[in-house]
Amino acid sequence: MKKLNYKDLKLVCSPNQFEFETTAELDPIDTGIGQDRGIKALEFGLNVDVRGYNLYVEGPSGVGKTMYTKNYLNIISKKKKVPQDWCYIYNFENPNEPIAVSLPAGNGKEFQDVMDRFINDIKVDIKSTFNNEEFEKERSLIKQEFEDKRNLLLEKLNEKSSNYGFQVKASQTGIYMMPVMNGKAMPEEEFNKLDENTKKEYEDKSVIVQQHIMEAIGELKSIERESAKKIEEWQSNVALLTVNTHINYIKTKYKRNKKINHFLDSIKKDILKNINHFITEEHIDKQQPNALQSKPELLKPWLNYRVNLFVDNSSLEGAPVIMDSNYSYHNIFGKLEYENYYGALKTDFTMLKPGLLHKANGGYIIFQATDLLTNRYML
Repeated sequence: MKKLNYKDLKLVCSPNQFEFETTAELDPIDTGIGQDRGIKALEFGLNVDVRGYNLYVEGPSGVGKTMYTKNYLNIISKKKKVPQDWCYIYNFENPNEPIAVSLPAGNGKEFQDVMDRFINDIKVDIKSTFNNEEFEKERSLIKQEFEDKRNLLLEKLNEKSSNYGFQVKASQTGIYMMPVMNGKAMPEEEFNKLDENTKKEYEDKSVIVQQHIMEAIGELKSIERESAKKIEEWQSNVALLTVNTHINYIKTKYKRNKKINHFLDSIKKDILKNINHFITEEHIDKQQPNALQSKPELLKPWLNYRVNLFVDNSSLEGAPVIMDSNYSYHNIFGKLEYENYYGALKTDFTMLKPGLLHKANGGYIIFQATDLLTNRYML
């Protein structure tokens, strides 16, 4: 056994053996030093391309297993296919269950832009169509047709009422009758001066007149409904050409996507049903603010034609590699946001936000098992 001096235990490296001036010139080390067996096992596991396959890496702290895993994933992910974009669209059959639509990477953003342009264009085109003088004349003719029917009905009612000594007048609040004597309607104070027998005669006849008025009111309501229906059908037929032009153009871009085509068909029906909201400027009814402010989509149906671009992979090169230190429930699984609308909380399908799992879909996600399992915000 040889006794060593402390000077012999010191390893000295001569700077002359290095071909660089500073370590900044060197490439970073992307391999785990002294972990060859573990590295081979990790690389083998990461290349097992099976749905639902997960990999668990264990080892002493500080050996670089997390960073090596991420660096290796950054390399192999570039060779993988970019996953699809995901969008949420409005469900007209069940508004509480928005529809998820997948599109090739980059097409989600394009679809969102297409629908935004559609909303702006359809609002402008429908307004300009119905502000045309020819269409306004046609609508006035339809209204006049039913106004003539209404006036004729009131004339006949007045003829019947005059046989019983009454005059009938129509106002915005309804139809009312007045007793007539010597060809003139009697005010209430004059009627009260009549003798009891004369008043009783008028009162007995008023029952018959009231019956005629009730029948006339029913006919008037029927005429109003018929008028409103005819105007609505006319407006729908006029708007249909404009709507079809825009809808069919979008359909040609997404003709193979059944969900989008069904969505577009539903939009067309919804526009025709709510055409008045596109023709006139939307306003808030001050008499019933709570009812309308809680559901602004009743005033602006086009809000339901928007697209929520839930996951956008347009800027990705290869598959995503996600690593985050925030293990809250919402950050991992996504959330539904709310906004304050006139003192009430409001939400819709456009406020669905993705979590880490959604962003990593089709790629890789790295979790620190200890941090994840000990995070009380996940409970």
